[in-house]
Amino acid sequence: MKRLTPYLLVLPGGLWLAVFLVVPMVFMASVSTQEGDLVNGFAQTFNVGVYGDVLSQYGTQFLRSAGYGLAATVLSILLAYPVAYWIAFRGGARKSTYLLLVLLPFFVSFVLRTVSWKFLLADEGILLAPLKSAGLLPGDFHVLQTTAAVIGGLVYNYLPFMILPIYVALERVDPRTVEAAQDLYASRREAFTRIVLPLSLPGVFAGVLMTFVPMTSDYVNAAILGGPENTMIGNIIQTEYLVNNDYPTAAALSFTLMAAMLVGIFAYARALGTENVLEAAAR
Repeated sequence: MKRLTPYLLVLPGGLWLAVFLVVPMVFMASVSTQEGDLVNGFAQTFNVGVYGDVLSQYGTQFLRSAGYGLAATVLSILLAYPVAYWIAFRGGARKSTYLLLVLLPFFVSFVLRTVSWKFLLADEGILLAPLKSAGLLPGDFHVLQTTAAVIGGLVYNYLPFMILPIYVALERVDPRTVEAAQDLYASRREAFTRIVLPLSLPGVFAGVLMTFVPMTSDYVNAAILGGPENTMIGNIIQTEYLVNNDYPTAAALSFTLMAAMLVGIFAYARALGTENVLEAAAR
């Protein structure tokens, strides 16, 4: 029985993944190679050519989504690391309060938070209108329906997912190691680059995984804050599923996006690597 205990502990989670992840993916894979329409029904024809069609037709949206996701992930790291560092080393007894403030936006719907930015960044909104009236901005200046608006929305909505894992990694850093480095005449910069930064890399690694994947597949920010030139692959999938009712194309797009992100994640893991990250943290 003791030998079976680990497997029994994994069984509930494994069944959950099998029922709500593996089975839907198998079903979606089957749908992607079917042909037909919503009126006459879909029949399995093993039409694998649909994958080549979606790549040639929507290659621009795939690349745009990856570019937006990458840019937003880099900006998230630059913004999240100082916040996580300050909470971990300067937060004191109020760390829980500061973490609550980081998580506070999640108490409001994702869509509502994004829509609120649409009102704030509107051409005649409460931010831009006074600046235009004061002559600080030209009359035709706008933020909405631009790349900057979409990337900014992605960073805003997913920033906590970068802050939290970095904070957890920094929280584990023993302050005495930094003090020891300074006692050995290391400057603050050297102590940070040689001790704190390597020890926090596992958090950065986890944060990238937790933000890049949902950012790349996101469609809400592009739909609300962007314009026709900012369409992401998530918007195309939504349109094919809910508007055009072209389920095979939508399923093929979803599988292609998932495969591309898996390749990117494995390449990222191999380049930076969990083993390399842990080795750096152990030094």
